[in-house]
Amino acid sequence: MTRAVAVENAEGAGPFVFVCDHASNFFPPPYDTSLGITDADKIAHIAWDPGALGVARGLAKSLDAPLVHTTVSRLIIDCNREENRADLIPCLSETTRIAGNQNLSADEKAFRLDLAHRPFHDAIDKVISQRLDRGLPTAVVSIHSFTPVYKGVSRPWEIGLIYDRDRRLADPVLEALRAHGGLTVGDNEPYAPSDGVYYTIRRHGEDRKLPCLMIEIRNDEVKTPEEEMHWSSLLAPVLHAAAEGGLNA
Repeated sequence: MTRAVAVENAEGAGPFVFVCDHASNFFPPPYDTSLGITDADKIAHIAWDPGALGVARGLAKSLDAPLVHTTVSRLIIDCNREENRADLIPCLSETTRIAGNQNLSADEKAFRLDLAHRPFHDAIDKVISQRLDRGLPTAVVSIHSFTPVYKGVSRPWEIGLIYDRDRRLADPVLEALRAHGGLTVGDNEPYAPSDGVYYTIRRHGEDRKLPCLMIEIRNDEVKTPEEEMHWSSLLAPVLHAAAEGGLNA
C-alpha cells in the first residue's frame, strides 16, 4: 500500500509551509469495509476536514508555499495526535463508534503508523529542514475545518485561531480578521492546545522555534470550491502581512 502523504510545491520559496492533517476521506482497502462505518460516516466531518485541503491549496498557490497533506481518512489514523494517545486511532468520533478500530493488535497499529502518521511527519520535517538549509524564513501553518454543531452545541465562529506560546502569527492575524468586520473570530476556539489537537504545530513549529499557527474554518463556510477560494483569498494577504511585519525577527 502506498504511503498516505502528498507534498505539493515542495520548492516554494515563500515564507510559509502549510500542512493539512485531515485533508482526505479516502479509505483504501481493507479500510473501505473493515471499520464498520456507513457511507454517510465516510463523507461526514468525523472522517476528514471538509474544505480544508482546498483552502490550503489556495494559500500555497497564492503565497508560493509548500503544502504537505494526508491522503487517507483520519479514522484510519489521526496524524494530529501523539503516537501514544488513546485517540490516535479513534474508537469513538464525536458520537459515532468505529467498530473496526476496537482492540487493535500491535502489528496493526504499527502498520497504520507506517502507512500515514510517520510518513506525514517525516515529509514535513524534510520540507522544513531543506528550507532552513537554504536560509529561507519559515513559518508553519496548519489548515483545518470544524463542524457547526458538535455534540448538540452550536459554534458561532466562522474561523478560529489556535496557538500556544508562540504568538508571532496569532496576534497580527487575530487583529486583521477582527478588523475585517462581519466575522466572529475564535481566539483558541473552538479548540485550544489543551484539547490535545496541537501536536503537528507543536512538533514542527514551536519545538523548532518557528512561527506557527493552526487555523480552523467552520465547514459550512467551505462547501464549494468558490467558498474555499474566498477563504484562501481572504487569508493570503493577512498571512502575507504578518510575514512582512517581521514574523521571523
